[in-house]
Amino acid sequence: MRFEKAYIPLGLAWSTPFAKWQGPLAEMNSLDVAEDVTRRALSDRGVDPADLTEWTLGMTVPQPTAFFGVTLLARKLGAGAAAGPWIARACATSAAVVEHLAGQVELGAHRATIGVLTDRTSNGPLMIYASQRSPGAAPVAEHWVNDPMKLDPTTGQSMNDTAENTAEDGGFTRSALDDLTLLRYEQYRASLADDRAFQRSYQVPVSVPGPRSNGPTLIDEDWGVFPTTAEGLAKLTPVRPGGVVTYGTQTHPADGAAGIVVTDRDRAAALGRDGAVVQILATGFARADPAFMPKAPVPAAQRALDDAGLTIDDIDLMTTHNPFAVNDLWFSRETGFPVERMNPFGSSLIYGHPQGPTGARAIAELIEALVRRGGGTGLFTGCAAGDSAGAVVVRVG
Repeated sequence: MRFEKAYIPLGLAWSTPFAKWQGPLAEMNSLDVAEDVTRRALSDRGVDPADLTEWTLGMTVPQPTAFFGVTLLARKLGAGAAAGPWIARACATSAAVVEHLAGQVELGAHRATIGVLTDRTSNGPLMIYASQRSPGAAPVAEHWVNDPMKLDPTTGQSMNDTAENTAEDGGFTRSALDDLTLLRYEQYRASLADDRAFQRSYQVPVSVPGPRSNGPTLIDEDWGVFPTTAEGLAKLTPVRPGGVVTYGTQTHPADGAAGIVVTDRDRAAALGRDGAVVQILATGFARADPAFMPKAPVPAAQRALDDAGLTIDDIDLMTTHNPFAVNDLWFSRETGFPVERMNPFGSSLIYGHPQGPTGARAIAELIEALVRRGGGTGLFTGCAAGDSAGAVVVRVG
């Protein structure tokens, strides 16, 4: 979808640090995380929540009280007259939220909107469904987070299988996946330079309640990132016997939240850091062949580029949601875009994947990376369950 009137005020795309599942955010309701972080982000940036008239929740893992959706957050944060939808598009949720907000601005329905994205993969809900036809009327149970990773009901294959299928089709070796992962880890280390100067440009800490005697703990950096070396990767056993994908060349589940404000140009200039704006040029979604999920970012990106009137050669930098190293290898092979120009400060392959907020963090990183190079055109793309993917094209003037 092409946009001409939708902008992000510079500095109003943010993310928490991500914490590996069963870490410091494991016991917090992800809606509470979103409330804490969104309040701090808007306050620090001088934005009145009441001025944001369309609120959208991006969340894929149900939480207690989530039935009320974004109305809960808007009221708690002082924008009780505003409401909006709850959008869940698996790991492409962030791109879907951006598309919805940009569409509201493009149509003139709202001048200033916000997407709040949050998820907790830790302690995911165990869903119990009543069944009168099973023996003894025993209920049907589903673990909301774990079970979908193991089985796509349309293909009978797991997420890991989709990576193996793509690696085999692309002729990617075990060493190629290891090398790509090591590159992404070194890029992530660049984001830690100068006391994490790059990460601090977009990250907002999370306040975790603690015992009354100790008070809250502030989570202000990623938790659970594993130190990666060539030697360590080489020692790992493939997840599937005879395969090439190891636990070292795929992401880990995580907890976190993110946010993004989308406005018209005038409001973006008034709210943005130094009056700077980021234009949203286009979004795109697509699906790959069944059981080839890592391939889907290519057609999704192509749709977004086509709608923006651009080609891959017009892209200065890109970020990806790459739950498997094979994702970026396939994208580079199909488009010619160098893997070295993707994810200059790391990616979800390294810092983890809380699902809904992952893409929003990658978009925030893309914007700040473009600012560092003096502007340019950027592309975000990432795969999602069901062999699908989303993409967003932005331009920093």
